Amino acid sequence: MNAPVAQAIVGAPVGIEIRDVTHRYGSNGVSGGVVALDHINLTIRPNEFHALLGPSGCGKSTLLYLIGGFIPVQEGSIETPRGVVAGPGPERGIVFQNFALFPWKTVRENVLYGMEKQRLPKAERMDRAQAMIDLVHLTGFENAFPSQLSGGMQQRAAIARTLAVEPEILLMDEPFGALDAQTRRVMQEELRAIFERTRKTVVFVTHDVHEAVFLADRISIMSARPGRIQHVIDVDLERGVSEEVMKRPAFMDLSEQIWGLVREQAIAATRGAH
Repeated sequence: MNAPVAQAIVGAPVGIEIRDVTHRYGSNGVSGGVVALDHINLTIRPNEFHALLGPSGCGKSTLLYLIGGFIPVQEGSIETPRGVVAGPGPERGIVFQNFALFPWKTVRENVLYGMEKQRLPKAERMDRAQAMIDLVHLTGFENAFPSQLSGGMQQRAAIARTLAVEPEILLMDEPFGALDAQTRRVMQEELRAIFERTRKTVVFVTHDVHEAVFLADRISIMSARPGRIQHVIDVDLERGVSEEVMKRPAFMDLSEQIWGLVREQAIAATRGAH
């Protein structure tokens, strides 16, 4: 039986409330197994860019997939203004690290895919697809196939496809992790610009401190497994071109502070601390 779809609260700001969420792998959901997340409590504010940062294996992606409804919540609850998360929903869109484009579809066809599933009128689908393609600077590549695009261009197409269905919440799982350093910098700037224009609630998983500080309004630092929220840091920096921003003393100081906190957890992870 499908879970009931909660009704949207008209005019409500779109944030996320994570309350006492614990998740185990290899268990019946209530006992045994490996504890991946341990009593996570976190409020992600409406229209903020929130980064999840921590050592490998701390449960960042698991938490993201729980928010997305791709993994069932075992203990605790996750709630958006549309109600308690009980599965995937149209208000939550996700961008994966590996692009996840259909190789047999063109850029335009990939971007149209979600809207076709929504059964939107054809004229609206076409107009919105072109608007999203223009937004991510792929104008002129509408008829190109993924194999004809660079990694950065493929990720732009994946972002356009997700934005086209107009999710209120954008979930991103290390979306630039497979890109070379130069392309990654460009994509970070592009993503921040898109965020400023669309002002969606964004949850962004990364293990890169500089990326988190450059992109996020707030950063949650997670502990070594079992994952817990150790610190939530406000980022109050001027935005701009990454090459300039990352050279500013305020950026470097905050990055060093956050790296010190992450480093503690990375060392704990290598020692198997819990």
